[in-house]
Amino acid sequence: MVCRAEENVPPLKDAFKDMFLIGAALHVNIFTGKDPNAAEIVIKNFNSITPEDVMKWDAIHPAPNKYNFEPADKYVEFGVKNNMFIIGHTLVWHDQTPRWVFKGEDGNQISRDALLARMKDHIQTVVGRYKGKIKGWDVVNEVLDPTTANCANRNGLKL
Repeated sequence: MVCRAEENVPPLKDAFKDMFLIGAALHVNIFTGKDPNAAEIVIKNFNSITPEDVMKWDAIHPAPNKYNFEPADKYVEFGVKNNMFIIGHTLVWHDQTPRWVFKGEDGNQISRDALLARMKDHIQTVVGRYKGKIKGWDVVNEVLDPTTANCANRNGLKL
């Protein structure tokens, strides 16, 4: 069964237009043209979007001094083209962060100051690229782990 945006059903975003935005988390296939039916549903019903994975550190900054902005650029272009409130997700997260972020060239854990410098550089680079287009950022995702109360410790970090 293929889902389609029904023409006789009023858009969800219009039903609440005077109250709040209606958002959706988007899989890469929606904003790259691989799933046009889902894109049609999103365009009709939502006025705020968040990407699932294309802006997470491992996707957008997989190696030192190497960025892959193409999927994130397509996400932002989709939101701009469709006049949506665009959320950037996420700048810092304990998961989906490449191991190189925490390690020096010698393979050992880097210092707290070195890690903070890497985070600052990453954040400034990504946020700077989308300045004026992305209206809100999830800066830190899942900052607390309910089992340890400190996600950084799960990666062996002492912050």
